[in-house]
Amino acid sequence: MAGAQRSTSSVSAATQVRHFAINVDDAGVALHGHDPVSYFTDSKPQLGNAAFTATHEGATYRFASASHRDVFVAAPARYLPQYGGYCAMGVTGGAKYDIDPSAWRIEDGKLFLNKNPSVQKSWLKDIPGNITKADSKWPKILGDTPKGR
Repeated sequence: MAGAQRSTSSVSAATQVRHFAINVDDAGVALHGHDPVSYFTDSKPQLGNAAFTATHEGATYRFASASHRDVFVAAPARYLPQYGGYCAMGVTGGAKYDIDPSAWRIEDGKLFLNKNPSVQKSWLKDIPGNITKADSKWPKILGDTPKGR
């Protein structure tokens, strides 16, 4: 099924985009089109290919290869970015900001993204504290409108 889109849930894209739970572009693509599996397997973000996609909770994810897509479909929770793919540092302050796919870190097996390398530096100063803050704020801002792309 190379090139075919796969779905990992039955939640409609319109429902997810309306609630702003996941950071997607106008076409419903998450991570600015980057492959979420590549952060874990390649130790760097790789731009995904529109021929290899999967939909999860209304967001479309692109992958560098069919094998990356298949790994994601088998266990999406393992590869999904935290906080819906919004800036982790922004979430600590109670707001949702877009991300730079190159400002990332895997901590305790979880992918955290930030707005830009400068914000990433602030995040890195107290990762455990920032995760605690963001974890407590995320449920409260889940449905909030993002601060623009």
